[in-house]
Amino acid sequence: MSSYLRSRNNTFATLELERFGEQRGDAAWLNARVFSVQARFLVLRDDGHVLVTADRSGLRQLDLDERTRLAGDCEPTYLGEAGGSDHFLLRLADAAHADAVAAELGAQFAPLRHAGRTWPGFEAGLFAYALGLANWQARTRFCSNCAAPLALEAAGHRAKCTNPRCGMEHFPRTDPAIIVIVEYRDTCLLGRGPRLPPGRFTTLAGFVEPGETLEDCVRREVFEESGVRVASCDYHSSQPWPFPASIMLGFTAQADDPRIEVGPELAEARWFSADQLIDGLRARSLVLPPRVSVAYRLIEHWLRQSAGIALDSVANDEPFLPGRD
Repeated sequence: MSSYLRSRNNTFATLELERFGEQRGDAAWLNARVFSVQARFLVLRDDGHVLVTADRSGLRQLDLDERTRLAGDCEPTYLGEAGGSDHFLLRLADAAHADAVAAELGAQFAPLRHAGRTWPGFEAGLFAYALGLANWQARTRFCSNCAAPLALEAAGHRAKCTNPRCGMEHFPRTDPAIIVIVEYRDTCLLGRGPRLPPGRFTTLAGFVEPGETLEDCVRREVFEESGVRVASCDYHSSQPWPFPASIMLGFTAQADDPRIEVGPELAEARWFSADQLIDGLRARSLVLPPRVSVAYRLIEHWLRQSAGIALDSVANDEPFLPGRD
């Protein structure tokens, strides 16, 4: 299977959307879409929860009339077009206002973890995209060059310094992080961070540093966390991870020595054979990352390649934990 197809198996990674990046700064073009009957408005509460249908089965987007009536003062951020509709983000910073909108529509608010586990790929991906963009907007209010206030432009995708002597432009940032399944002979390496309870293991991961290739980051992070030296690695797939603004870059890797020396970031690290993984999952003495994470997909890939076993048939899916999972 190609890396493209593997990425499309990852949660939040199947968003087929025409983003029209070159047209976002055209006010006339944007207004025509904002006020079109085809416009749909995704509503985010200040805590990052999204407006959903009463049964929580999907997004409850506003149409043009509902947006005008219930959130007409909120500046929309353009997300893109799909299926003949233009999708926008509305951030409702006032919790009381957000709850009033939900009550008026007989709707609810739900977190991204719910969407990732149960929704169709497009809606889950649209939510993840909107949340990542909203996180950037909320955290990028002052110029890092001169500290003057910023003003959003380009339909919410650019922030410009209001100081005429500066005028610096700021763009949404995405922090690259590698995540890797390391194998040695017939075993794979998993670790447990100090915040995770005993028995809960995941793949190793870490942020890419300036001037570092992805391959060098794989080698450095694995060695810093576990003391294991990576001999080679290959790209597997990627996943948007808006907690608050990461792109997870999945790798498989091979170690040339099984010796483990746990670093300060882990409480423990262990080599697991396929049998140990399966036995631990069935006995519920071992808990793996949730199915929404690329970590789960990397373990699934290794288990299928090494032992021909489908992880979904034995995994116990525990509650979602944001961060390294």
